[in-house]
Amino acid sequence: MSDGSQPIRPHTSAGHSLLNQSLILVAEDEPFIALDVALAIEDAGGQVAGPAASVKEALALIGTAPIVAAILDLNLSDGDSSPVLEQLLLAGIPTILQSGVSLPGDLSERFPELVVHIKPCDSARLVVQIAALITNNGLAAGKTAGPLP
Repeated sequence: MSDGSQPIRPHTSAGHSLLNQSLILVAEDEPFIALDVALAIEDAGGQVAGPAASVKEALALIGTAPIVAAILDLNLSDGDSSPVLEQLLLAGIPTILQSGVSLPGDLSERFPELVVHIKPCDSARLVVQIAALITNNGLAAGKTAGPLP
């Protein structure tokens, strides 16, 4: 790594995985970033819903899949991902937002505890952080939130 630190290793020991087959929504319209995040989730033992490149795709996925957590880009191919973000957060689904720009004031006021990363983001670090949010939220594989209405 360029900062001299050791890379984050998302695996845990004794045959257990960090994400324990949890289904993580990835909403990202940049293909290389989406692939990097998806691979980091899979490397940590998670499952990927998506990647969804649009708000429409992401909303369809959260309406049909038992999403445990999400990593979203603020700007998707068909616009601002706020509708997806709001649906996930109001349902109590742990979410990390990544963006090339800072969070709009209205969203930061409504969701002050939202975890936001400015791109470029280290995907392995995002995965470690989403795993911690899942643990703190009490969700794990076999104990999923179910599709959102």
